[in-house]
Amino acid sequence: MRGMRFNIMDCELHTDAIHRGGGQIMPSARRLFYALEILSAPSLLEPIFECDITAPSDCMGGVYQTLNQRRGQVVEEVQIPGTPLNLVKAYLPVSESFGFTGLLRGATQGKAFPQCVFDHWDLIKGLPLTDAKAGELVLGIRKRKGLKIELPELANYIDRM
Repeated sequence: MRGMRFNIMDCELHTDAIHRGGGQIMPSARRLFYALEILSAPSLLEPIFECDITAPSDCMGGVYQTLNQRRGQVVEEVQIPGTPLNLVKAYLPVSESFGFTGLLRGATQGKAFPQCVFDHWDLIKGLPLTDAKAGELVLGIRKRKGLKIELPELANYIDRM
C-alpha cells in the first residue's frame, strides 16, 4: 500500500488499564482500516522495466512486433554512430517480461540483445473493485497467494450490534 495515511482524531479508551492494551485496540482499528480501504478508490500499480534493445537496422520490425505483443512502449530509437546497429529504449511491464528474450531472439533471428532494468511503477487502468480486467488481476493474485477468491465486502468489517 502506498500513499495511505490514517489520522485518528478522537479515541475513547476504557478506564480500566487492563482493557487498554494493543490486544483490545488493534483488532478494532484493523477492521476500521480495512473498511476505509474498501470505501476509498483503491488502484493497482505494476512494476515497469526500462528495456534497452540493441539490434541491426534490418531487424527493427521484429523488435517492434515483439514489444507490441508484450504491451511494451517505445521511448526512443537511436542509430549508433559508425555501426549498423540501433538502440531502442522501451518500457516493458515486468509481468510481460517472462520469456521476452526468447521471443525477441526468435523474431529477429537471434540478432537483438535486450537489457532490462527496473525503472518505475505505473498505474493499472481501472479500479479493482469495479473494473473487470483489474478485478481479474486481483483474483489471480488472491488465488496464487492462497487467499479467499472472492473479494471482501464492506459488511465484513462493520459491527453488528
